[in-house]
Amino acid sequence: MAFGDSDVDILKPRTDKRAYRRVVLPNALEVLLISDPDTDKCAASMNVSVGSFSDPDGLEGLAHFLEHMLFYASVKYPEEDSYSKYISEHGGSTNAYTASEHTNFYFEVNCDCFDEALDRFAQFFIQPLMSPDATLREIKAVDSENQKNLLSDGWRMNQLQKYLSSKGHPYHKFGTGNWETLHVKPNENEIDTREQLVKFYLENYSANIMHLVIYGKKSLDEIQAMAEEKFQGVSNNMLKCVSFHGQPCASEHLQILVKAVPVKQGHVLNFVWPITPEIRYYEKGPCTYIGHLIGHEGEGSLFFLLKKLGWATSLAAGEGDWSCEYSFFVVAIDLTDAGHEHMEDIVGLLFKYINLLKSSGVKEWIFDEIRAIRETEFHFKDKVRPIDYVSRLASNMHLYPPHDWLVGSSLPSKFCSDTIYMILNDLTPNNLRIFWESKSFKGHTDMVEPWYQTEFSVDKITDAIVQKWIDASPNDELHLPAPNLFIPTDLAIKEVQQAKYPFLLRKTSFSRLWYKPDNLFFTPKAFIEIDFSCPESRHSPDAEVLTDIFTRLLMDYLNDYAYDAQVAGLRYKISQSDFGFQLTVFGYNHKMKLLLDAIIEKVAQFEVKLERFSVIKESMVKEYENFKFRQPYQQAMYYSALILEDNSWPWNEKLEALVHLEAEDLSKFSHLLLSRTFFECYAAGNIGPSEAETLVIDIEKILFHSPKHMCKPLFSSQFLTNRIVKLQTARSHFYPVQCLNQDNENSALLFYVQVDLDDLVLNIKLQLFVLVAKQPAFHQLRTVEQLGYIAILMQRNDSGIRGLQFIVQSTVKDPGQLDERVEAFLKMFEDKLCALSIEEFENNVNALIEMKLEKHKNLREESLFYWQEIVDGTFIFDRKEAEVAALRKLTREDLIEFFDTYIKVGSPQRKKLSVQVFGGRHSSEYNGAVCNEHDSSVYCIDDIFSFRKSQALYGSVRGGIGLVRL
Repeated sequence: MAFGDSDVDILKPRTDKRAYRRVVLPNALEVLLISDPDTDKCAASMNVSVGSFSDPDGLEGLAHFLEHMLFYASVKYPEEDSYSKYISEHGGSTNAYTASEHTNFYFEVNCDCFDEALDRFAQFFIQPLMSPDATLREIKAVDSENQKNLLSDGWRMNQLQKYLSSKGHPYHKFGTGNWETLHVKPNENEIDTREQLVKFYLENYSANIMHLVIYGKKSLDEIQAMAEEKFQGVSNNMLKCVSFHGQPCASEHLQILVKAVPVKQGHVLNFVWPITPEIRYYEKGPCTYIGHLIGHEGEGSLFFLLKKLGWATSLAAGEGDWSCEYSFFVVAIDLTDAGHEHMEDIVGLLFKYINLLKSSGVKEWIFDEIRAIRETEFHFKDKVRPIDYVSRLASNMHLYPPHDWLVGSSLPSKFCSDTIYMILNDLTPNNLRIFWESKSFKGHTDMVEPWYQTEFSVDKITDAIVQKWIDASPNDELHLPAPNLFIPTDLAIKEVQQAKYPFLLRKTSFSRLWYKPDNLFFTPKAFIEIDFSCPESRHSPDAEVLTDIFTRLLMDYLNDYAYDAQVAGLRYKISQSDFGFQLTVFGYNHKMKLLLDAIIEKVAQFEVKLERFSVIKESMVKEYENFKFRQPYQQAMYYSALILEDNSWPWNEKLEALVHLEAEDLSKFSHLLLSRTFFECYAAGNIGPSEAETLVIDIEKILFHSPKHMCKPLFSSQFLTNRIVKLQTARSHFYPVQCLNQDNENSALLFYVQVDLDDLVLNIKLQLFVLVAKQPAFHQLRTVEQLGYIAILMQRNDSGIRGLQFIVQSTVKDPGQLDERVEAFLKMFEDKLCALSIEEFENNVNALIEMKLEKHKNLREESLFYWQEIVDGTFIFDRKEAEVAALRKLTREDLIEFFDTYIKVGSPQRKKLSVQVFGGRHSSEYNGAVCNEHDSSVYCIDDIFSFRKSQALYGSVRGGIGLVRL
């Protein structure tokens, strides 16, 4: 029986129909219960108030390592990995993370399996096993995870900021852990890591410093009974939450300019100030207010000026790393090459803007605007996956009183100028740390950060130096933003017709309009997706790059005006698509037409501004040059797509084309791009059919019927399709390639098995096989064999051609060996599949059916599902229901036959592609791989484009507009 049951009022959105209850169990475990009768998934999250700051000296990463180990087994469920296996087999997913001062565990699962899943989850905190055998293997997994991050600039720069702090403060620590910290050094010091692990668990995990969220379909009383039954065994050791008092940065860590060498091309300027944590004043939102203004991008803002000068491509501002004891306010600016040369001016302009905020006074009307936007966002918040919801709420529970568990600090409600001034007054030159990243500093540094080997140097900057920079910076006018005209005021829900699926509302030679009224979510939001099919967009590397620049410039031109729309919850995006370019607008419907009209006008009146073209081009060149720093498994995914997609261009050719393109080329191309087009439109949500038609008619008027007649309709022969290479049966296609960055020691394998063209019955067999095999594959390749942190089995869909792929990244095995291990797994799994009982088969079928019948959580999720059917050209809007009907007829023998035909090692029908990316540690093995003689069953791809030209292609599932009738 729970004690301390509370009728405390928990603030929840007006549209939230879920029921909430706070209870405290007899062991002092505080629990938030959530009842959602409409949910398709149940979920839980446990937040433990201990993290990497509590790592013992000499055992860096122990808290993170413990997080890994709790997944293995328990006294009650001793089979290794049985928890993850159970969750996976019953339509769920699970994960965890370790932060500085807390560790969060979470999962979701199909509702009918929640009782046992919750019981297995509870054993993490009651009697975990942490066996000696698993200990060594999971240290390797932690090390592999760290290896993955070593060349990531985000991880490197974050650790550099920690390194340049007080050694006596836990902020200084390295929290991930690796082989050295968890095995080598403990062995040298005669420390038993497992003993320390168990000790850490017993001394730091206690019910009274844990917070649990349980999200179920049943009533609150029934969920409470589950909580009491499952978690009463969690020990209460009456621990106190550890507080880490003091500040991470002493005086020697302030007033510094740190020059650091990143892995990737580009220049970044980070300004970091230690401040009073906003969590102490979260209802007053001081950092929210200041971040809103410093991070603003409209006219008069700091970013507006930096962009006008050609010095910056992005700017973000707000609270960074924080706890209840310390915090940092951060301004991060991505610089252009010119901006890199004007660093001192940028520092000066930033302080001019901060001084403007101080001298202008704190404006209550701006605070009220922020409050209005946040209130609307909170009360019309979209539902999200239960697993994400419970994880966030569990972490909120140890920070906020119960009334604010759902809202956290997202809704500032009390205007207090003094509190805002308090934070503003911390943003001074004598409290500043500047971290300046650029490869131009290579060879000009004198220190190395020990964990990631980042090269850096430190210079002191005084108040006088910063004042000099302020005085010398440009005098262009900076001012506060104008009132936001995009804040919605009409939030009424429209009465619309009933329609289970999208239907074709309008069709002309210029466009096609699909319409789906909102009969499910009842929010004042709409979703508009428009795909412009432009035959000139992809016929060469030059055309593809120019189309990309075109879309980026449109986004760039719109930003000054439409930034306010983004702030007010009306989001838009213009991006390159497979057949031209795509426009997405999503958010509150009240002022959506205003934004959409502005976007289409920009398209119609497109012109190339030389200075902005140069900035976009420079940014894109760096992106292409940074391609080689992608993770090896990401490079493998790229190569597989290049091999399979008939009309795709390699990144190096696009880079070569980009380097030689000029503004004049884009000016000519943009007219050609839009000379003939057809647009497919999808409109859904709180929008009537006549409104949707008016949107499309207005676009047609502007693009096709204006005096300029800038666009003409497509000829039927111009509709584009994607064609996919049809791999040869009974052959293993093999593509070995060196990792583009040989400093990366990781190698990767992408093991792809092609099945066939989109077919409902084949699709469900493939999906069921992946569901059955996914967790065993992970267990064997990652847990048992410890090949690497990344070991994934997943479905794949290339323009309607279905298949499956294994992705493994490793430092311990070269790609050829990884391929052998995947083949060995498939041979081993063949026996397990054949031994699958009827009951196990039916359980997996039922789990997949439940996953398919899962309702969409929000309008955006629903719209993206239907939109995919439209752009793919399949139009099977009832796909889920049709696949469920097919699943109900499926037999165990059907699944085994599918495996024997398409996947089984040695099957005469199997079509395999093995993309093998050799990292720096395996460069010698690469030479052996390319020189090795292969038998006739193996096709070694030497040249991707020669291979593509020599192969048959699948037909396309996508047709022209004539295939769909009104």
